[in-house]
Amino acid sequence: MLPPVTNADPSGPAPALRRGLAVLRLLASRPSPVSAGAIARDLGLPRSTTYELLTELAAAGFAVHLPAERRWGLGVGAFEIGSAYLRTEPLERLGRPILLRLAAVTRATAHLGVLHGAQTLYLVKEKPPGTTVTLVTDVGIRLPAALTATGLSILANLPARQVRALLPDAGAFVDRTGRGPANLPELRSALIEVRRRGWADEDGQITPGAASVAAAVFDHNAMPIAAIGITVAHSCPAASRHPDCSFEHLVEPVQQAVGALTAAIGGRMR
Repeated sequence: MLPPVTNADPSGPAPALRRGLAVLRLLASRPSPVSAGAIARDLGLPRSTTYELLTELAAAGFAVHLPAERRWGLGVGAFEIGSAYLRTEPLERLGRPILLRLAAVTRATAHLGVLHGAQTLYLVKEKPPGTTVTLVTDVGIRLPAALTATGLSILANLPARQVRALLPDAGAFVDRTGRGPANLPELRSALIEVRRRGWADEDGQITPGAASVAAAVFDHNAMPIAAIGITVAHSCPAASRHPDCSFEHLVEPVQQAVGALTAAIGGRMR
């Protein structure tokens, strides 16, 4: 759990840092954006100091201002820093045996990915025994999050403002095969469906002849920290940008793996 938010004591060798961290903790502890006045009141800070801190945090990507609401929330930078601990060895160590079992059960390539900016970064990849299929989702590879099933499953569980900050306009979207969302409205529509189902899929958006199913792994605050997916050889006959093939038969083992890893890291499913 997050440490309690207390009065931003200015004593110590780095008072500005202490105050800035207090603001971040407060923003992280609230379920929705907060006004600058409420932050100043709860932390016992002058309003001018509060605005200065928020402005600096926003410039660094750790806070975001919502002018229409006159409120402040966490920025993408805060999300990335907050998830950094589980991006590395602990998440990989806990996830690897789960992915090994998933690959064996499904006879598909299983992978664990995290969000890195607007890209999916792959941390672990496990192939089923005897497979010779070569995929682009190797460890360390980054792919457009809006095209991968792992990326879509994480994006679908982020606040809309964070998705907008990551992919603000059509220029932020990548087209690999002519399939998948090409702009923010199309992405929003896709994410609504992912949230409704609880899992994401992609068919030929990354590689022609391959399809993936994935679901998000959640931390102790029920925030998406990573995603587990499997990739199979598949070619949907639809020629449109948005093919309509069903992958529901692959969902249950993926969701079981996601539940196991979420429990292993002390997370909480939505």
